[in-house]
Amino acid sequence: MEGVATRGILSLLPVVVALLLAFRTKDAVFSLVIGCLLGVLLAGFDPATGLSKLFQNALGNADFIWVMMIEVAIGVMIAFYLRSGVIGGFAEWASTKIRTRRAASGFGWLLGISIFFSDYFSPLFSGPIARPLTDKYKVSREMLAYLLDSGSAPVCTLVPISGWAVYIAGLLKGYGPIVTADDGMSVFIKAIPYNFYGWFAVILAGLFAFQIIPNFGPMKKAELRALNEGKVIRDGATPLTGEEMDLIKPIPDKKVNLLVYLVVPVLIVISIALGTFLILGSTKILEAFFAGVMYQAIVMSFGGYFKGVKDGMDVAVNGIKAVLPAIMILALAYCINDISKTLGAQQYIISVTKGWMTAGMLPVITFLTGALISFFTGTSWGTYAILTPFVLPLALSLSGGAINSVVLATVGAIVGGGCFGDHSSPVSDTTCLSSFGAASDHMDHVMTQLPYALTAAGLAVVLFLVIGFMG
Repeated sequence: MEGVATRGILSLLPVVVALLLAFRTKDAVFSLVIGCLLGVLLAGFDPATGLSKLFQNALGNADFIWVMMIEVAIGVMIAFYLRSGVIGGFAEWASTKIRTRRAASGFGWLLGISIFFSDYFSPLFSGPIARPLTDKYKVSREMLAYLLDSGSAPVCTLVPISGWAVYIAGLLKGYGPIVTADDGMSVFIKAIPYNFYGWFAVILAGLFAFQIIPNFGPMKKAELRALNEGKVIRDGATPLTGEEMDLIKPIPDKKVNLLVYLVVPVLIVISIALGTFLILGSTKILEAFFAGVMYQAIVMSFGGYFKGVKDGMDVAVNGIKAVLPAIMILALAYCINDISKTLGAQQYIISVTKGWMTAGMLPVITFLTGALISFFTGTSWGTYAILTPFVLPLALSLSGGAINSVVLATVGAIVGGGCFGDHSSPVSDTTCLSSFGAASDHMDHVMTQLPYALTAAGLAVVLFLVIGFMG
């Protein structure tokens, strides 16, 4: 939508209303629709025209289509996995190695963090693989979704071999002594120890997964329900995956070949995704999934897993239908993000916080500002693009142009602050994808994860305060 003058604090109202309704009703779709409707009214449009323009602008672009097609490809891939019987076969094999509830949840965490090069691929791949094991050992879907979410975006902010690192390094280029992209990458790497939120988010998830520290809040309730009642999802919950997946059954008496039908497709996806990143500097996630699905279709056809072309297409279509609930929430999240930008929510948050940007307070205020922007918009990369040109020159001026601890802490605060919203906001794409990967109710995932994300953020704030005043 065309930009309008900032509405001040009212610019936050669509997301705030959507969040309050979502927490109250536990219906993410209804809540997001109301938030979008309120946004177009605040922007000065009539409901019909405003919503029409909003949907066209937010969804008729390459970014949304790209993410949607990834979900479609994942849906088909999982459907083929189910028909070939490899998910059940893997769970049966893994059960001989993983024999406790702690090991099952720990496996989910380890699997998530091992896919360190893509925040999209990590939950979408890890969820369906880990879910049969976590279900068997009565680990709640909420816990699995939290582990998947914590193994996606936070991990990507901590490793230089990711699209996140390349993107952030590019944003740092051109400020002070950061002349080239290589200089930007060097600063990013040096700032990794200062990305306190990323570290705490990943480490806390591991500690909860291996039951080293006890659960608390809504997550404790969810875990006790799963353990004592055997209900991995609560009564009345709406898992973010369609019932169509339940219609896909393996071919009876067909021997399961994990190598051909599970391992090879995974290796194809990982090889293309990681290879294109290392060679081209751009991770071709969608192309990787398409290649994996094409391989599955060919080998399963020759292996006799389809009764014919129609049967194969029916399996694929059921897989696509199953991801529609996730696509619906993702689409509405894109819409409310778009209207928030139109209303000037990001600019309002910066205007409120800029007066606090002193030398001692710079890292912590940068982190809090980034956390607010990313939470209300659901985008980390957008937060980085807005915050970096505003904060980084200020940090360099305070350091006399040198790359010192204050500058590195500020970069770490930018990265961690943007990651917070991507990790915890209900309108974040990776939060949505984690709900889908775990087959969890989306709002149940958000409500159980948020206290843990806020804990990591609180610990990060303390360290940023220490660094700011020591620097």
